[in-house]
Amino acid sequence: MAASSKWDSALRVGTLLQAHEAVRRLRPAPGARPAIWREYFQRCAEVYEHLAAIDHDHYHEALYWAGRERQKAEEIELPKQRNRRSA
Repeated sequence: MAASSKWDSALRVGTLLQAHEAVRRLRPAPGARPAIWREYFQRCAEVYEHLAAIDHDHYHEALYWAGRERQKAEEIELPKQRNRRSA
């Protein structure tokens, strides 16, 4: 299953518990590159934001989790790209 379809599946959850379980299953390996972790947290935020719109009983909790995941993504420093000189 492609990565985008896995995330599409996560966006189809209907409850906060299902969202937690879905993003947990998509969690990268502990030693994954910072860019992978940043994308993971950004996508988690999208899942929780989407959930807030449909699970009104957990609206505030879902927004909390979206903000938390977005903040975690922003805190990840990516390595600077090296400039390659062309000959």
